[in-house]
Amino acid sequence: MKFLKSIKPIYYLLLGLPLAILFDYGLHNPILSFVAACVGLIPLASLIGEATEVMASVTGPKIGGLLNATLGNAAELIITIVAINAGLLELVKASITGSIIGNLLLVMGASLLLGGLKNGTQKFDRAHVGTNATMLVLAVVALCVPSLLNHTLEGEELPVAVMESMSLGVAVVMIMLYALGLYFTLRTPHSPLAHAGGAESEAPHWSMQTAAGVLAFATLATVVLSEILVGSVEAVTASFGLSEFFIGIILVPLIGNVAEHLVAVQVAMKNQMDLSLEIALGSSLQIALFVAPVLAFVALLFGQQLTLVFNQFELVALIAAVLTTALVAADGETNWLEGAQLIGVYLMLGLAFFFLPA
Repeated sequence: MKFLKSIKPIYYLLLGLPLAILFDYGLHNPILSFVAACVGLIPLASLIGEATEVMASVTGPKIGGLLNATLGNAAELIITIVAINAGLLELVKASITGSIIGNLLLVMGASLLLGGLKNGTQKFDRAHVGTNATMLVLAVVALCVPSLLNHTLEGEELPVAVMESMSLGVAVVMIMLYALGLYFTLRTPHSPLAHAGGAESEAPHWSMQTAAGVLAFATLATVVLSEILVGSVEAVTASFGLSEFFIGIILVPLIGNVAEHLVAVQVAMKNQMDLSLEIALGSSLQIALFVAPVLAFVALLFGQQLTLVFNQFELVALIAAVLTTALVAADGETNWLEGAQLIGVYLMLGLAFFFLPA
């Protein structure tokens, strides 16, 4: 009984792993396979995060910060790579914008709302958050460039080969910006990322070998569930009338990052707004400046052409999310009303994405 009580509630969702395998390979029920895979991926993302924290606490703040920055979105990266292999490129591109919007509006909004309700007005380091907000603006500019170039004055689309070359060139610049931003953050005193894995870390008391084993298991299981989830997408879209675009922009980001989202909200309720905002903004930056360009190159390995071209409504949503975040970060303090406003914007965008034609 003591052992069961020591297990975090989120890890009971690991039952989704064997159930997804049973429904997919045994009972051949794609709907239940999809649901079970979604459930199972949530604790696996948490396991990857906790194993990374343990390694970070052993390797020290600098390497630890690099590990957290690199593996922070590992679960979602695996899901999107599997989707690329299956040719679901629209789902992959939608998950990129969905992750950025979700982190900036839903996660940040929930953190501000619940943190504000518990602690009142909360303050944070305006300079550091402002730097991240500026980087986000640059990231959105980078994501907009190929999309805007795709439409000539005559309204004709440029050849795919031209757009692919343009996307890869932009991807290289984005990765360089991400590397420079990461170096600057790790070199900055009192940066939340630079102190990742420090004395205040709440990582499990695992050995380095245990953490490596957990990371290997969670990664392998994530690959298996991602294969099942991606293989069930077509049946889910046909059965429930959901578009591949909606699944990518809403469901995939929530599934791959829910554990990280909960951490951001929890630390906000503990009145640690600097760390909470670092999680939300840092994850968005990683998706925009690292994951998105890496996926463009990964697609080449699978013989696919993943251009960084997004539809007009995605671009509007990205710009709105970043501008709203910049306004929130401008005064160095937050309250619950700002959180409610961010969540409201996310719900309105989600409603629009639901009705957006496939």
